Amino acid sequence: MNDTPEDPTGAIRRCILLGERAPRETLVRLALSPDGAVHPDVRAKAPGRGAWIGVTRTELDTAIAKGKLKAALARAFKTGPIAIPDDLSGKIATALERAVLDRLGLEARTGNLLTGAEKIETAARSGKLHMLLHACDAGSDGNRKLDQAWRIGNDEEGSDLRGLVLPVPRTILAVALGRQNVVHIGLTDPDAAGRVRDSLHRWLHFIGPDPTPAPCETASQGASASHHDAGPLADLARVPTDDVHEEFE
Repeated sequence: MNDTPEDPTGAIRRCILLGERAPRETLVRLALSPDGAVHPDVRAKAPGRGAWIGVTRTELDTAIAKGKLKAALARAFKTGPIAIPDDLSGKIATALERAVLDRLGLEARTGNLLTGAEKIETAARSGKLHMLLHACDAGSDGNRKLDQAWRIGNDEEGSDLRGLVLPVPRTILAVALGRQNVVHIGLTDPDAAGRVRDSLHRWLHFIGPDPTPAPCETASQGASASHHDAGPLADLARVPTDDVHEEFE
């Protein structure tokens, strides 16, 4: 399956490994260089032919080991020899993480993002918070306090609504946002929350559960579900999926 649209809008693509159709913003594009090398194109902007995958990192590694990815790419591209790098899954994970951090940085520069526990708590209690994120090394007490403020602001006291614990520490978030000591992040604009949610969905789906590196395991652990444990991003952004769409091209 190459980049030929499967529907009139060109928004739907088929995963070459699973055969399932999905919106292109939920998939990862693989691009083919002129010399036959495969590389990730998570922003879907590289020229030339591309194929799409919607699998997890574990599933991709298995497909590579069994030769299924190369066979699927050969059918999709119908070209000469194809070279798959040994660290393709690692490159994809890194690129997806960078896309999330870049998105957070952009939202920070446009004023749609809050840092600092007091500011976030005020916005949360007043019902102005549309997304809540925690660094993986944030203290559990601080997380619980902000989570509770968010539930109060959304009239959901007693529910399990809570912020998402990102699989990156505060130092990485600080660099991405150009701010000091970024432990918690709040999104106050629903469209901005939707854009971040879309990037997070692809990243967290690909890396799978329990991606948190070892240095973060002493604090809040893992990528927590936000509501009713229905996946890592269920209700994370308080906006309907159909109302927010970030087009790459």
